[in-house]
Amino acid sequence: MNLTTENTAIVLDSVSDYPEAAARFPNMRFVPLYVRFGDETYRDYVELGPKEFYEKLRTATELPATSQPTPQDFLTAYEDLAAFERIYVLNVSSKVSGTYQSARLAAAELGGDKVRVIDTLTASLAIAMLSHAVQRRLARGTTDEEIDALVERFYESCGVVFTVETLEFLQRGGRIGRAAALAGTLLNLRPILGITDGVVVALAKVRGRQKALAEFQRRLEAATEDRPGLRVAVAHADADEWVGTLSKLVWEARPKAEIEFSASLGAVVGTHAGPGAVGFFWFQDE
Repeated sequence: MNLTTENTAIVLDSVSDYPEAAARFPNMRFVPLYVRFGDETYRDYVELGPKEFYEKLRTATELPATSQPTPQDFLTAYEDLAAFERIYVLNVSSKVSGTYQSARLAAAELGGDKVRVIDTLTASLAIAMLSHAVQRRLARGTTDEEIDALVERFYESCGVVFTVETLEFLQRGGRIGRAAALAGTLLNLRPILGITDGVVVALAKVRGRQKALAEFQRRLEAATEDRPGLRVAVAHADADEWVGTLSKLVWEARPKAEIEFSASLGAVVGTHAGPGAVGFFWFQDE
C-alpha cells in the first residue's frame, strides 16, 4: 500500500506539545490529556493553555494531577478520520503514562488493522519531530515498512536532554525513574536529565545555567554531525529566556541544523517537570 497524506493520518497526544498539528496538516489530529487542579479538570491545551497553566500553578495550594485520555477520546479521533485508510498514532512513552494503552484499546474497539499505535518511548517535542518525519515521507509516498524503519532509527538516534529547577515535581509525579538517585544531593546543583528506553534518567549534575548550557552543547556535539537533515527543538516551562540562548548554541555548534520547533511545555509536561524546566531535542532525519 502506498501511503500518502491523502490516505494516511497521524494522531498525537498532547504530551507532544504540538497543539498546532491539526491546524497545519489536514491529516493530523491532537488528543489532549487531562490536568486536574483540586475539583477542576481541564483538557490540556484545549481548556488550559501553557500561559494560564503556569499562572494557576504559581498560586495553587497543591500540585495538579494529570491523567491519560480515555479510549473513547481516541476512538472519537479515529472516527473523525474515517476517510483515511491508515492511521498512525504516536504516543508518549508507555513507561510514564497510560496514554498508549488507551490508544490501543480504542484501536481494538475500532477493529481491523487500520490503526497502528506506536509507543515513541519519549515525550514532548521529540514526538512532534517524529510526526514531521512521518509526514515528510507521506508527502512523497511511503510504505508501512519504511515508517517502521524510521521509528526504529528514531529510537536509536533521537536525543533528549533537559534540566529542571527542582526534582520535586518529577518525584511527586512518580516520573523520575533512575534519576531519583539525584534527589537530596543537589544543593545548588542543576540536574541534567534524559530519556532512555522510555524513562527519565540522570545524566549529570552541574552548577548553574552556563554549565547546563555547556553540557547540552557537549551532548549535542557528541551525538551528531554538522550535516543537512539534523533537526533540533527547544521547549521550556515558563522560561522563554532560554530559547534564544539555546538557538544561538545550535547555530554555533551545528550551523547546518534546522531548529524545527521552539515551544512552551504544556500543562501535562509542566506538571511533572515544573516551572523553569528546559528541554533540548535532536534527530538526524536523512
